[in-house]
Amino acid sequence: MKVFIDILTPKQCMLFSKLIEHLRKDGHQVLEVTREYREVIQLLHMKGIDAKIVGHHGGGTLSGKLKASAERTLQLAALIEEWKPDVAVSFSSPETARAAFGLNIPHVCVNDSPHAEAVARLTIPLSKRLVTPKVIPKKIWLKFGIAPNSIVQYNALDPWAWLKDFKPNDRILVQLGLNRSKPIVVFRTEEAFAAYLLGKTSKTPTLLSLIEKLCESNTNFQVVVIPRYETQITKLKETFGERVVVCEFTTDAPSLLSFTSLFVGAGGTMTTEAALLGVPTFSCYPDKPFLIERFLINKRLVTRENSLKELQIKILKTLENLESVKKNQTARAQKLTSKFEDPIKVIMKTILNAVDI
Repeated sequence: MKVFIDILTPKQCMLFSKLIEHLRKDGHQVLEVTREYREVIQLLHMKGIDAKIVGHHGGGTLSGKLKASAERTLQLAALIEEWKPDVAVSFSSPETARAAFGLNIPHVCVNDSPHAEAVARLTIPLSKRLVTPKVIPKKIWLKFGIAPNSIVQYNALDPWAWLKDFKPNDRILVQLGLNRSKPIVVFRTEEAFAAYLLGKTSKTPTLLSLIEKLCESNTNFQVVVIPRYETQITKLKETFGERVVVCEFTTDAPSLLSFTSLFVGAGGTMTTEAALLGVPTFSCYPDKPFLIERFLINKRLVTRENSLKELQIKILKTLENLESVKKNQTARAQKLTSKFEDPIKVIMKTILNAVDI
């Protein structure tokens, strides 16, 4: 079977790299494509995936996103028509869904983000199957124009696909100049350019003032910041200099999180990764909690706090009682993940069956 896979974000790279590995092991041909996007390109290189670069990220405006998507759809259509895959797979890529549908190629959509309504509306109605975590009820997806029997669910969260048999590499500590003698606090900056957050995040990262206050109040821990965009890297380095470690290049996030004492994110995949790895995890996502985050909050694996003052207090209190807090967090995470299944096996089966639909 020939499988066409579109990889647009770091999370998709982590998930689909496992899928690609399984597909090739079973003798299937795979064509990977991506777009010009700093974090993704770097992570693909790190994973040894030679993806074909088609198009670019549309940036932080609706106009830019529309034009980039339209251009990329035409480019992908030509590529798909030339390569003639049996099935196309994406994590709600509007361009791949549209091009595959137009060329009568079955599209399998993977998605755990119904809050990203724009891409859901542009992809799910055009998909033969939607593969998604069970914690998201089927009825949530029906408004996007898909039949209940076209939805395939798995009992896990997406990061479990690459965390289930993950072994951390302590080289990450050397690469970032960190040591185990002091707690490591990791921050992931917010997603500034996602369509579902346009107008809800400020131009200056909301975490900036929090990091500043923490650096002033306590120097007995190491601070690492993982930015998403070049503009965030520049702002962080200008603001903090040598006081914090700014990851200028894509890093081995699961390994870093494995050695992390406390994680602060603004929603997203790293928040879920940290929680499942048993790291005390805080979220200051700038909108109402989405379903995955709400699930983790209910499981007491993520603490939600939008007041930066309160978040600072909670972080310092957690660091004071780190050993007991981390022990409890790890126990809760292990209890939850012990019941998880492998998402890749479910996605694989769905892909192989899609051609026969």
